[in-house]
Amino acid sequence: MRMLMIALAMVGFLMPFAAWSGEVISGAVRVIDGDTIDVGNSRIRLYGIDAPESDQTCTTEQGQVWSCGSWVTNRVISLFAGREARCERLAKDKYNRIVARCTVGGVDMGRELVAQGLAFAYRRYADDYVLAEKGAAVRDVGLHASRVQNPSHFRQTRAVGRMPIHRDCRIKGNISGNGVRIFHQPGQRDYERTGIRTDRGERWFCSVEDAMNHGWRAAKR
Repeated sequence: MRMLMIALAMVGFLMPFAAWSGEVISGAVRVIDGDTIDVGNSRIRLYGIDAPESDQTCTTEQGQVWSCGSWVTNRVISLFAGREARCERLAKDKYNRIVARCTVGGVDMGRELVAQGLAFAYRRYADDYVLAEKGAAVRDVGLHASRVQNPSHFRQTRAVGRMPIHRDCRIKGNISGNGVRIFHQPGQRDYERTGIRTDRGERWFCSVEDAMNHGWRAAKR
């Protein structure tokens, strides 16, 4: 009897997961960003891919900074917005979004975005789209034509004072351990790893002139 009760308890525990996994969600696509969409009333994170955040920037080979995150979002809108999607629910992420594999007109959205260089294979969770990413890299299409910070790393650094609070004020006014005030511009060697601690008097600047007028000098590299 005890074994029977344990077996019944296990069935009760597993049934919700069995019903939950593989559920199909269908409806018109509303694009949130490069890897997140709404289908009907469901917020969906596309399975197996990672795209730049909407406010993320990239740098061309010539050193020009451009808004690659918003560009990706607009490209996804042009490809899929308003079209009918069929999504197979696989899991839920920590933001309570449904993680799903979605197709539009028989085309796997995740694979298509990676193949066009609009997103990367999210190797931390899946390797389904690694070959598609390698193909896009060989062809130098989309994001592969620029220097792009890993989206996951971008999200982490933004959370600890390494990303600007305003897109037009991106110069980092850092104070070294011996009190020297140095500012770093995008593209310089230490820019990405420099975090701004406003509680220590560090700050963001909108121009080189502004930084110099406040007593900061330019970083040498």
